[in-house]
Amino acid sequence: MLEHFLRPKLNDFFHEYGQQNVWFQQDGATAHTAHRSLSILREMFPEHIVSLRGDIGWPPRSPDLNPCDFFLWGYLKAQVYQHRPQTLEALKEVITQEIAAILPEMTRRVIENYRERLNQCIQNEGGHLTDIIFKNN
Repeated sequence: MLEHFLRPKLNDFFHEYGQQNVWFQQDGATAHTAHRSLSILREMFPEHIVSLRGDIGWPPRSPDLNPCDFFLWGYLKAQVYQHRPQTLEALKEVITQEIAAILPEMTRRVIENYRERLNQCIQNEGGHLTDIIFKNN
């Protein structure tokens, strides 16, 4: 997955934005923290990995700091269930379509909200984020 999907997709991104400005964040799933996986990631993101066993440790029990947890999974679930796919293939197709339909403006708002969450986490010295919500405006 890393070598055949992620690396080719990121080459254009790195060319446009520069590799030194990009951090890779992942959770502590076993496949993510395997020696081979981390070796590949360290080549792609030298000293820029937020992960269990990464350059910066993944904050435990921290869904508030993961855009996939605080936005993407719930959003996708709501969108996909509207289609009521009846087969596994239909489910995969709808998921692919709904991910492709996420607009750049929505992504911008998620990133803005993520920054607010990070700042709040710093202000709270790593404590709970009680007043952070996803804004629709």
